[in-house]
This record gives sequence, structure tokens and C-alpha cells, in this order.
Amino acid sequence: MIFRVGNLVSIAKGGVVDEKSSTANKVNAALFIVFMVGSLGLFFWYSFSHFHEYTLPVASVHGKHTDNLFWITMWVTVIAFVIISIVMFVFIYQYQYKEGRKAKYFPDNHYLELAWTIIPAIVLAVLIFTGLRAWNDITSPASKDAEVIELVAQQFAWTARYPGVKDKELGKVSYKLIDNFGNEFGLDLSDKHSFDDFKSLELHFPVDQEILLKIRAKDVLHSVFLPHFRVKMDAVPGMPTQFKFKATKTTQEMRDELGNPNFNYELACTEICGRGHFSMKMPVVVESQEAYEAWKAKQETWLKQNPGYLEKVPAALKEAAMIQAGMQKDPGATVAEVKQ
Repeated sequence: MIFRVGNLVSIAKGGVVDEKSSTANKVNAALFIVFMVGSLGLFFWYSFSHFHEYTLPVASVHGKHTDNLFWITMWVTVIAFVIISIVMFVFIYQYQYKEGRKAKYFPDNHYLELAWTIIPAIVLAVLIFTGLRAWNDITSPASKDAEVIELVAQQFAWTARYPGVKDKELGKVSYKLIDNFGNEFGLDLSDKHSFDDFKSLELHFPVDQEILLKIRAKDVLHSVFLPHFRVKMDAVPGMPTQFKFKATKTTQEMRDELGNPNFNYELACTEICGRGHFSMKMPVVVESQEAYEAWKAKQETWLKQNPGYLEKVPAALKEAAMIQAGMQKDPGATVAEVKQ
């Protein structure tokens, strides 16, 4: 605007605007080429020399497939970016102002418009439908042998709920039953499958076994992120989500691969969920099936840890609840005695 006003003022005073080529014009055109070569060179140098710093080893079956999709998409966009950058900067240099040269005017070009519409549309359609197939696979119903684990998010912590070793089935829950006295899951104690469920502040699962993560949030939007397993799924209040995957490397195997005896897998929240978002992490342990079953067998049931909730179990199911929950019960014991 200042440049334009300056020209108008010069014309108003009777002067002539100098439109002839100058040395500065040629220098600027050459600097554009220098900038193009330097920036593209820096881009590719950094990308390849620091590759190991921004990529993580993959430890899941589907992770290899999603990594391939990611890098295919990356190369498509990088190639398009490089071509556009070269054409743009070369055109700036090639068609810099020269006295006596006039630009050609094309009102339209159907072939060019068809080319830059159809080709990107085909490429994007292939990428989208290939990604959609992968998405449908990881969100489809799990097999009947899958290990089912529930993850509950809240500001600012993760809690895992496991089915007990006796019935291997998660009990029903209801958000209306959530309270501030211990029932953080909203367990429905009229459902017999809830009696042996247990909670954990660490996420354990076996290697080479299909895992189904059932995910929900109690307050605001959170996001489950297991980077080494290429698992990422939002935890949405009022809308349960799920993700299935199969781990291929135990924690110890990953430590050996990286040469880092202190390595641990981690679950992080990747949705800014409040002031304590940075602290919303959860340790993850991947182990053999035998070690996993042994760990589960050592866990106390939620009902045993919260015996006061035995009062909310229907009278007809109290005895079954105490047996399933691992509570010691003598034939003549009362509920009050068991609670003590």
C-alpha cells in the first residue's frame, strides 16, 4: 500500500514511475534461487540425518501397516511440495522483469484444469480408501479370544479395569453409578460379572495376543496414545470408543533391542485436557502370557478392596459376590463380619 501510494504521489506531481529493470531486481531473483536450494537442501539433510530421533520402533502387528501408509503419504506430499517449490522459484527467476517482454494471457486451459483436478483426486482417493480399510480393521469387533481391558480417563489420571480370572468378562457399568467414594467405574453390582473385576494403575497386557481396549472418559475429552504400538484413540465423554491391536515385543525385548535397561512403554494423553494434562501418563508392561496370568492372579478384586459396596449387591447374589470377589466367608458369618 505504501509503495502504491508513493507511485500515485509521484504521478500526481508530474513524475514518471520507473518500471525499467534494475540491478536489485536481478539480485532478488537470484536470491530466490539461493533460498530454494538452501532450504530444500537443509530440509532433506535434517530429515535423513536425524531420522532416528523422531521415529520410534514399532511393536505391534498393525503398526507396520500404518507406518507404511504414513510414509507413502509423506512421500506423496514431499514430492508434490518439492515440484511446486522448484516451479515457483524457477518461474520467479526465469520470468523476472525484462524490458520489452510481454506476458501471454490464457483465459482458460481445460487440459491443465483436468490434469490438476483428476490426478490429485485419484491419489487422494487411493490414500483415503487404503487408510479407511486399516481403520475399519482396528475398530472392528475383536475375536472371542481377545483380552478385553477397559481404560477410563479423567482429569488427570488413567485407570484400567480388568475382568477377573474366574469369569474373564467385564461387568456392566453405568455413569449414573459413579460416585466419589470408590465406585470410579460406575460398576453395576447387580451384574454377577462385576464381582471379580479389578482395577490397576498400570496397563499390563500379554505379547502376541489380541487386545481390545474399551475406552471412555468421565469428564472432558482425552486421547489414548501408545506410541510404540501405533495406538491412538480419543476418549470421549458419553461415547465409548475402542481399539484392537496385537503387541509383538515384550518390555524386556524392547529393552534389549534399544540397549536401554531402563526403557518402559508408556500411555500418554494427547488431548489437552486441562492444567494437569502434562502429568497424565500411565506405565505400560508387555509380558509373556504366563507372566501376565500370574500378575492377574495376584490382583485383589475391586469389591474386596471396597467391601462397603457389598451392601449394594442384591441379597440373592451376596454369597456369590463374596466367593467371586475372593472374600473369606465362614458358613455362619454375616455381611458385617465380612466387611470388617
